[in-house]
Amino acid sequence: MCCFSGKVEVAGTNIFARPGKDGRQFLVYSMRFTSAADVAMILPIPTPKDSAEDAVKFINLEKYEAFFDDMLSGFPVKSDSRGKKDDGPAAGGLKVVEVGKFVASFVPAVKDFARLDKQFRLPDGVWEKLPQYKEFGFAVFKLKKPEKGTQKVHPMAFEFPRADKGVLFFPTVHIHDGTVPAKARFDHSLFCQVGDVAPMNWRESPGLAESFVKVKETQGVVDGGAHVYWKQMVGVFENKDVGVMTA
Repeated sequence: MCCFSGKVEVAGTNIFARPGKDGRQFLVYSMRFTSAADVAMILPIPTPKDSAEDAVKFINLEKYEAFFDDMLSGFPVKSDSRGKKDDGPAAGGLKVVEVGKFVASFVPAVKDFARLDKQFRLPDGVWEKLPQYKEFGFAVFKLKKPEKGTQKVHPMAFEFPRADKGVLFFPTVHIHDGTVPAKARFDHSLFCQVGDVAPMNWRESPGLAESFVKVKETQGVVDGGAHVYWKQMVGVFENKDVGVMTA
């Protein structure tokens, strides 16, 4: 899950990550959410300090809504439910990008949130509770309230420069009502490509990504000639981000 500027209910979070060229990283994010108002989804990302406002490249995957369905199809299901654990325009001049059904911005630093409309910021004082993000940048996606019920959003994708080129980053800290609990309930499927060695406690796809993912439709996000690794996090966990070593 991630940070939201207003009250939401979220389920079925999927995140894909892969190292890019020159120390950059691809990230794809999707979930189902319910909200009574328009909100912003805020993803803290470990960009180098003083990154330029165009440092993040947003990628439109609106036409590949089945990205994560296809990703999961590469793993034989070992249980009768995918939900069960398996062992195996912005104010102040910030650049705004239309990404499919979303409007997105890169916020280079915490101080730059003042340049966003108030409804798309977190409450005052929240970032002081999260000193680990002092040097981070933020990818912000503005989401319209669902017309009815729960809405599944198409994958949100982007590429960003990493401050630490040896770690693949997954934004999983939960902030949904202005509070930062020590533990939080997770409903996550994490996917990654990191080379030939599987991260500890992650499952490896039997086949290469090109055998179950429409690689061309990912616009360079997925390496078709590599395996994919998968980890489920369902239950209560320490409320923190996930990192995978890549070097």
